[in-house]
Amino acid sequence: MQVQIVGNPGLTSPRSGLNNFSVMASRYFLPGKDRARGVRILFDRIAPRYDFMNDLQSLGLHRRWKRRMVELAHAQRPKRALDLCCGTGDLAMGLVLQSCQVLGLDFSGRMLAVARRRIGHGRELAPSFIRADALSIPAIDGAFDLVTIGYGLRNLVDMQLGLNEIYRILRPGGSLLILDFGKPTNPVWRATYFLYLRTLVPLLGWILAGDGHAYAYILPSLKAYPAQTGVTRALERAGFGDISLRNYLGGVTSLHLARKSSEKF
Repeated sequence: MQVQIVGNPGLTSPRSGLNNFSVMASRYFLPGKDRARGVRILFDRIAPRYDFMNDLQSLGLHRRWKRRMVELAHAQRPKRALDLCCGTGDLAMGLVLQSCQVLGLDFSGRMLAVARRRIGHGRELAPSFIRADALSIPAIDGAFDLVTIGYGLRNLVDMQLGLNEIYRILRPGGSLLILDFGKPTNPVWRATYFLYLRTLVPLLGWILAGDGHAYAYILPSLKAYPAQTGVTRALERAGFGDISLRNYLGGVTSLHLARKSSEKF
């Protein structure tokens, strides 16, 4: 596998404070090509309290959903696995088996620093981590048996390009698992869920993490995300087959499993 370490990009520090939530969302959810810069600043900002806030906002449910993802991943019997947008490394560490090498990739240096601290020293089985862009993965074609991406696809500037890149670095017959926020089909439940994301989540972010703007980002990023149906169609366009979808908590979160059945011409 060919890898390269991406240099440290220049970042600016976001301001803090509680204004109105509609203004908050625009601080990190930037238009067009600037979106990547906004996302990088966001995750560098929230890295120290990322896991705590995830537990709080989901009442710990994200851990259950990630365990289900890891169980499905192990069922694929991979020997080389890539966890894209790996963040603080919880999924990457869950993927590690005696028979499987795991690489975690993220473009936030501070998130990766947290991931490396979590591993500590002297751990016999541990993933490796690299800082790079998920839209330009520094690996040869067919390098991995399995790719996972947990709550990261939604943050890519170009989701289709990201899926095409994943297809490239998977071996024929390799598997892709995507866990991310979804859009409930029940209109009442969907409106309730969006209200929670618009109001309570930014308020908790401001009170407990000192930055409501960072957590107000979730709702506009989800509204721009095609979610369950759109991701399925994008997977098909990328060349994936044998696509299955599981919804959790009435569609609040979804899990896709897809396979690369043959080389794309």
